[in-house]
Amino acid sequence: MSTSLPRFRPADQPLTDYDVIIIGAGSAGLSAALVLGRCARSVLVCDGGSPRNAPSPAVQGFMTRDGTRPAELLRLARRDLEPYTTVEIRESRVIELSVQENGFEVTAETDATRPFRATARKVLLATGVADELPPIDGMRELWGRGVLHCPYCHGWEVREQPLAVYGRGKGVTGLALLVSRWSKDVVVCTDGPGGLTDKNRQRLAAQGIGVREEAIVRLEGSRSRQLKQVVFTDAEPLPRHALFVHPHQHQRTTLAETVGCRITAKHAVWTDKKQQTSVFGLYAAGDTTAGLQQAMLAAAEGAKAGININERLTKEECR
Repeated sequence: MSTSLPRFRPADQPLTDYDVIIIGAGSAGLSAALVLGRCARSVLVCDGGSPRNAPSPAVQGFMTRDGTRPAELLRLARRDLEPYTTVEIRESRVIELSVQENGFEVTAETDATRPFRATARKVLLATGVADELPPIDGMRELWGRGVLHCPYCHGWEVREQPLAVYGRGKGVTGLALLVSRWSKDVVVCTDGPGGLTDKNRQRLAAQGIGVREEAIVRLEGSRSRQLKQVVFTDAEPLPRHALFVHPHQHQRTTLAETVGCRITAKHAVWTDKKQQTSVFGLYAAGDTTAGLQQAMLAAAEGAKAGININERLTKEECR
């Protein structure tokens, strides 16, 4: 546990174990840790396990790291933290977060030891979200390779291939039109009545996008988890190279809700322009918050949160 103290801590300011505890060790959490480490802040990063993009073969669109495997990107990020001795990373899952008079306390569990507690003046939530994939055979098995969520992340790799887009209504229309930027052969699969308005159908037809409303039995793929075809109940299979879907999501932890954070209608943690949640001293960054979801953007939000946390701590210290 780090024992270094901020240089300007007033004598009457209570001591905590750390200046900042970061919950989550993905792009957002490690980026924030780098900024705070460079500010000589004492930081504990709690790494609760594999990130959301672990099934993906590569992180795309990340400047200087385009095409890097997700695990390798995180390894490099951890290596960047090694010179900053005030930053500690522990393989631990935070199971409880509570607001204290002088900051926060977390309770975390590890595989090797008994649960431990630690206190901090500020906390950053970077725990991300979990995807709720449609209950179709093959959807989970092909997730990250043959079933994709983001054309900006994966569209280039499947360009000019026959593609499918899963969903219904206005949402699937918008996603299909976006995917058509990468392929001229796009088919919407609604798995039953698609709830498409006449305007939806006109927009799709204008771009040559087909619509299949038969019920889907399963997705069939190769051993390398590449999609081969969409199989329907009462129709010929549809050969496809990949399928895009925007699944529903939920927060990977209930920590924000438990301490009373404001949650948006889309189940994201609300933050202001400084990444501050509705609970004072508690910040959030990355997929935990609302907005576009990419590793590069999560890292940027983490860096922004780190700067704002340090400036808030400095303001409190330099009274």
